[in-house]
Amino acid sequence: MKRKQMRSFTVSINRTSFKRLIVMTIIGMMALFIFTGMLTSFEPGYGLASNQVHEWATGVKGEDFVHVLGMENKFFTQVLPEDSRPPSLSNLAFEVATSINPDDPRSLLGRELPGFALFDGQIIVAGDGMDYTTLPIESSPPMDVIMAEREATQESLARLEELKKEAVQSQGTTDGRKVVHIIHSHNTESFLPELETNKPNEAFHKKINITLVGEKLSQELEKRGIGVEVEERDVQAGLVNKGWQYSQSYDASRNYVKEAIANNDDLKFFFDLHRDTLPKERTTVKINGVEYARTVFVIGGRHSHHEQNLQLAKQLHNLLEEKYPGLSRGVILKDTPGSNGIYNQDLSPNSVLIEMGGLYNTLDETYKTTGAIAEVFSEYYFEAEAVDAE
Repeated sequence: MKRKQMRSFTVSINRTSFKRLIVMTIIGMMALFIFTGMLTSFEPGYGLASNQVHEWATGVKGEDFVHVLGMENKFFTQVLPEDSRPPSLSNLAFEVATSINPDDPRSLLGRELPGFALFDGQIIVAGDGMDYTTLPIESSPPMDVIMAEREATQESLARLEELKKEAVQSQGTTDGRKVVHIIHSHNTESFLPELETNKPNEAFHKKINITLVGEKLSQELEKRGIGVEVEERDVQAGLVNKGWQYSQSYDASRNYVKEAIANNDDLKFFFDLHRDTLPKERTTVKINGVEYARTVFVIGGRHSHHEQNLQLAKQLHNLLEEKYPGLSRGVILKDTPGSNGIYNQDLSPNSVLIEMGGLYNTLDETYKTTGAIAEVFSEYYFEAEAVDAE
């Protein structure tokens, strides 16, 4: 019998390479401890805080994160739009380090010029005349200016009475369900032609204001068979009672929206109505000889529902463009750290902020616009309902 031969193997280790590995490991650990110590030794305000990391991260698009995940698993990239492209790593690193977007020159000036942050925002769909110089601007005067008593014109007061009478005649619709919720986070925003003043900073009134536009829109929607719920509580008065600032308007209105959602499971669409501050030639359009107050759809991009909200805004813009060319100024996305970026739209995937005209528009012009919006939205709503029923 042949004796079985035991095979053996040896592993040879280069002593020089092994020593280098140990040395590099030790140096790496020391460097890590030194770096960590440096970060924790800075005085307050100079160290790396979690809110800074969060701010850097908010400047990076969600699609970019998905592309990074797709480097390891291609399955993730299947959910991206066909025209989506991987980010430029050099541009991304530069933007995170400097807060400057190489593709947007405004970011270079944003921190240097006072008030330049007003022009933050992306134009997703540009309507006629829309560019970065005509973006909607939110007025932010002191609370004492907003809540001051002012006189309205007799014509405006007469319109208010007419609107109240029309509200009484409104009929219940959509099988008695209220499916649309309208709120006004800046409910005292008014229109100069309706007030006894010509000062833009005084275009605020407790009764003659944007809430009349919301009431008119609700009536126009109900005429077309869509049940509407209008928030009638005074958001700005609530701010005063709590001692909050004007910039906290959306925090105050958020509680009202959450309450509405909790009390009514039928609510599907949420509109927050505002008015712009641009000159009349920018916020007015004549269609078939009739003057309308132009609209802008604003979407906050700093939450998980923003893509769905954005699609709704695009569809409404396109429908308006088909039937009322030039009425919509476009669709704007606000997702920069300097903007609110949410507008309570994270509470629903069917939520839109709509700018209805501007300082120099009349209520009649905005009322005509509510009819146009009600027409295209009802078309959109019932078509969507028919699809869901199939």
